[in-house]
Amino acid sequence: MAINLVFIDSTGERREISAAEGRTLMEAACLAGIPGIDADCGGACACATCQVYVDAEWQSRLPPVGNPEANMLNFAANRRENSRLACQIRLTAEMDGLIVSTPEFQF
Repeated sequence: MAINLVFIDSTGERREISAAEGRTLMEAACLAGIPGIDADCGGACACATCQVYVDAEWQSRLPPVGNPEANMLNFAANRRENSRLACQIRLTAEMDGLIVSTPEFQF
């Protein structure tokens, strides 16, 4: 099943993509060429360069943040309360329509 996703960059530009169920949000973004997802560690939860801001409507609908993700988010630039690492969000059918924003920069 294809999962529809919306990425909004720091300038407000909206990009809609589809991705296969089971991929991570980071993989989907990288395969679609979404700017703002650096993914320096390739999805190993070791760099925080795939940070996204989850739309308020979706925050409670995603799996909770695990310890490795919580620890790595401490190193994320411009961290917010709704920050998540895209490498830690595995896409499911229930995430169809997920809306996330990307920060101005990652490091």
